[in-house]
Amino acid sequence: MPTLTNTDVVRFFDKIAHRYDRQIGVCERFLFPGSRRWAVEHARGRVAEIAVGTGLNLPLYPADVTVVGVELSERMLALARERVTTEALVDRVELHQGDVQALQLPDASIDTVVSTFTICTIPDPAAAVREAYRALRPGGRFVLVEHGPSDNAILRAGMRLAEHGTARLLADHLTRDPVPLLEQAGFRVEAVSRAKAGIAFRVLANRP
Repeated sequence: MPTLTNTDVVRFFDKIAHRYDRQIGVCERFLFPGSRRWAVEHARGRVAEIAVGTGLNLPLYPADVTVVGVELSERMLALARERVTTEALVDRVELHQGDVQALQLPDASIDTVVSTFTICTIPDPAAAVREAYRALRPGGRFVLVEHGPSDNAILRAGMRLAEHGTARLLADHLTRDPVPLLEQAGFRVEAVSRAKAGIAFRVLANRP
């Protein structure tokens, strides 16, 4: 499996930033309908959204939360900043260029971490999950939407075969299972639901 670096990820997302919303929208309508809204509905208090991308989730958050969004790609982040201005979210959202594998957030300073379609791309997802755990207050929640390995053996084998290409060309690991990453970081997994042949994950976990 190709080993990606932050430089690889930035190069890819800087290149596709202008068409990202359209491309991900097609995929979401088929595989993940309603997943972004589901994720933000579970957000409470001060929220850290890791790999905020172009800010697609930002207009969906409840009015009583504040959001810190962190994104590696400056071109993706520029689009998120435009969205914050257009949607009049300046008072509730702050955006930072940064690495979610080394969050610039104090220990136990966040109530909710939201991750939508990010674990598949981060070079070291275990490090990002550990950082989320560190930044969360005890009792804080990690809300995750992701794709992962199908529970259909034939489809899963096909995903693993395709992953050699998608990881290298699209910075997308198709078969990363987010649940073990959360458990290994110390999270208590509350709920896992899977749809679309087990590919579409919705996960709630908390820091004990």
